Formats: sequence, C-alpha cells, structure tokens
Amino acid sequence: MNVREKIEKKEELILIPQAALSVKTVGRNVKEKKDDIRTDYMVDRDRIIHSKSFRRLKHKTQVYIKTPGDHYRTRLTHTLEVNQIGKTIGKGIGLNEDLIEAIAMGHDIGHVAFAHSGEELLDKLLPEGFKHNENSIRVLTKIEKQGRGLNLTEEVLNGILYHSGFSSKSKASTLEGQVVRYSDKIAYVNHDIDDSIRAGLLEPKDIPEISVKLLGDSNSDRINTLVKDCIYTTIENIKNGVKQVALSDEVFNALYILRNFMFEKIYKGDILKSERNKAKFVLEQVFNHFFKYPDKMPQFYLSIVEKEGLYRGVADYISGMSDDYCLIMFHNIYVPKFVIY
Repeated sequence: MNVREKIEKKEELILIPQAALSVKTVGRNVKEKKDDIRTDYMVDRDRIIHSKSFRRLKHKTQVYIKTPGDHYRTRLTHTLEVNQIGKTIGKGIGLNEDLIEAIAMGHDIGHVAFAHSGEELLDKLLPEGFKHNENSIRVLTKIEKQGRGLNLTEEVLNGILYHSGFSSKSKASTLEGQVVRYSDKIAYVNHDIDDSIRAGLLEPKDIPEISVKLLGDSNSDRINTLVKDCIYTTIENIKNGVKQVALSDEVFNALYILRNFMFEKIYKGDILKSERNKAKFVLEQVFNHFFKYPDKMPQFYLSIVEKEGLYRGVADYISGMSDDYCLIMFHNIYVPKFVIY
C-alpha cells in the first residue's frame, strides 16, 4: 500500500459518509495514472497553485483599484481567506479538506482586471455575456498549459462553477463545493467591510445594527459567528437527511443584510463610482484595440480567434490580464511617447 492509498483509507475512517472521498471521484476528462503520494484532489490543488493564472491573482484587485496601501485585499489574499474559512467549516462538519482547498484555490481564477467592474464591462461587450465562474472553468480547462488545460477532477470543476451567487438555487454536487460557496460570501462581505473602514469610506457605526447584534461588532467576531453557525446548521441538516450546507435563517438574513449594505454603499455606491468608470474605460479601450488589431495578440490567442471567433479570442486575452498589465497596455497603446528630444 502506497502513501496515497493510506491517505484514502484514512479519509474513509474519519470523514462523514456524505463527504466526497478521493477514491470515489468521478475522475478526469483524460484518464491519468494515479499519483503515488497525493490523492486526486491534492493533485488538483497543486496544479491550480502552480498555474500562471493563480499567480496573476496577486495583481488583480478585489474591490479597491490601485491602492497604495499594502494591507488591502487582492484577489489572491481573498482566495487564501476563502480557503482557510472553508477548511475550518469542512473540518468541523467532517468533509474532505483537500477538495475544499482545490475548489477554493481555483474559484476566482477567471476574474477580470479591476474587480467586478471588469466583469461588468466584459458582460456588456460580449454577445454571449461574461460570468467569472464560467470563465474560471474555461481558464482551467482550455487556456492553461497553452490550451491543454489542467485536467482537473469533475468535483473540483463543479465546485468552482457553482461557487457564485448569493441566493441562487443551483448548488455544487458535493458538500465541499457548497462549503466554498458559503466561505466565499463570509470572506468577501467581512473583509470588504474591514478594507472600507481602513480606507475611511465606512465607520463601524455605519454597519446595520441588526447584523452587528446577531453576528458581532468586529471582523473576527462576525466570521466566528458565521463559521460556527454554518457548521452546526449543516450538521443538523445532515442528521435530518438533508445533504445541504447552510446557515440558519436568522444568521443568513443578517449576512444578506450586510451584503446588500455593501452593494449600496461601496460596490455600487457613489463613493467609488468615478474610479469604477475609469477602470471600465481603460479595459474597454484595450479590448477595442485588440478587437480591431487581433494580430497584435500572442499567437495562442490568435489560434482561439481562428477556432472560436474574434470575441472569444480577445475576451480570453483581456480576462487574463492583471490590473497592472492592463494599465501598462493602455499606456503603451494610447499615451503618446516622446520621440524627439
């Protein structure tokens, strides 16, 4: 018995019956020889972490565009927070932490530059629209490794696809995927409040009183309350024969109020409106340039244009850009340079 088989046996002993056992994975699109040390979900986690798209997350912003401070979240630090919250919830319930980690590490890999402003812009420009969760699947299956993709397991891809949406009825097929969906919301609502207070755009007294009363008056208190509630509510669901990760109605409502408050004041509010519009302008001009001159893109994206059309090829190129790279592109394309001294 090799190390992987020992880990798989250990999973069978310690995880609840409703957990996704590595040995029972649906598998990959292209069959591979099993690793001697790592389970399939551990392999998936490592492939995502070592991918180019994952590394670019460090230069993709979460909410605040081009902040000079070192302490504001980026798409990468958000991913790490989602992962840690998800693993805590998963351990408390008795689920497969390796699957949770793989889904968490890949869930936002398809996000565009300039946070949700970039996603909104591409959604408007593309005939078929644009959703970052769907793009994450595309990046992992058709863009990485020069089009070969990472050949991830079905459970990881499913969890990534269904991580998004606050009240959508569609949910991941595994409890682990459902955990990531909740940990994503717990993470972003709370760390965006924390960043907004740091930036001086919110004060603690602005936070809705009902949410403070139910969840707590600090970032750590709120996360602690939400994590515990998610664990205990899900355990109760499973006891009653319901295979579903959830928050209690009262706590979910408090989180939903917080989320709506952040959309009104920060995400869609007037405070950052002008910066969001600038970001959209930059991204749109860069998109228009490559749409008009696709031959200026790398050969790989030209091959996508030939196979899947101009919109798809340009969208794949643009969506992979970090904030910094997109700004550099804009500068190089549109800002005049001194050629005579």
